[in-house]
Amino acid sequence: MCQEKYEFELVAAEIVANHIHLVIRTKEDKETISLIMQYIKSRIAEKYNRAMQTSGSFWNERFESRIIEESENPEEYLLWLLWYIGFNPVRKGLSRDPRNNDIGFINCYLDENYEATVKITLHKYFLKLGSDFATCVQKFLFFEDAYRKRIAVIF
Repeated sequence: MCQEKYEFELVAAEIVANHIHLVIRTKEDKETISLIMQYIKSRIAEKYNRAMQTSGSFWNERFESRIIEESENPEEYLLWLLWYIGFNPVRKGLSRDPRNNDIGFINCYLDENYEATVKITLHKYFLKLGSDFATCVQKFLFFEDAYRKRIAVIF
């Protein structure tokens, strides 16, 4: 609904039991991230309240946001962040592989013909990894390996 109402790019989306992760790229002179998130949070609250036959607020906190382009190395940060978000349900014990998550946005970055349940726009940093999709995927998988090694050390 939000993608139909506002002009922005949804780069990643992952639902976990008690929160969601979104990577949103706003467009210059268009809606702000605050307006987009207000709309998303309101629609989720409406749907929840209708389904549960209740009323009231659903979200207790303001959303957390970071500007990727302001990180030390934006390209590496985004590619690592995509795997971090994809692996969130795995870390929570909800799935065994990010490729099998409910929305499965990560598959958009692995399979050129994959159709997610929401419209995912491949980020320009991913597309810069190679001259064709297969090369981009091959280099993107390097970040999955790096992420797996990092979480193996943590656990």
